[in-house]
Amino acid sequence: MLRIAIIIGSTRPGRKAEAVAKWVYEIAQNRSDAEFELVDIKDFDLPLLDEPVSPIMGQYTHQHTKIWSAKIASFDAYVFVTPEYNHGTSGALKNAIDFLYHEWVNKAAGFVSYGGAAGTRAVEQLRLVLAEVQIATVRNQVLLSLFTDFENFSVFKPAPQHEKSVNAMLEQVTAWGSALKTLREKQK
Repeated sequence: MLRIAIIIGSTRPGRKAEAVAKWVYEIAQNRSDAEFELVDIKDFDLPLLDEPVSPIMGQYTHQHTKIWSAKIASFDAYVFVTPEYNHGTSGALKNAIDFLYHEWVNKAAGFVSYGGAAGTRAVEQLRLVLAEVQIATVRNQVLLSLFTDFENFSVFKPAPQHEKSVNAMLEQVTAWGSALKTLREKQK
């Protein structure tokens, strides 16, 4: 069965990403085409990138990197839940991506973003970063506005139509994830 991580892309105190990711996870639980798991980068306590050798070499020296590597390698695809901070994704998410290379290659990803401009600019930046680690990103994405999907800019209350967007994005992630899993298996 296809394994998909829903990655909570913020470590900030008071973050909204956890509530958003849990909502996506609940919607995903109604599907039978993949197994979904919440992955919170906060749980891995990654420092600023501290590996002495480029991740493309796969020569990790720190235990936190080896643990992060094993977790990410266990998935076939990803859904990144990202805030938009200053026209980009969170530094914590970018840092977590930068720790690894081969673990990401030939896998698929979708996005759920939120912010004043619904996180669109964060996703634009993530698409560029993920292309470099050879993740195929899907077109459909879920855009959540701090103005309309959060009560008083803090309590997550998504508009009902967003559930359809989540499922459309997950359809593409599972389709691409399955295709790329076949490719990875042929390359073994």
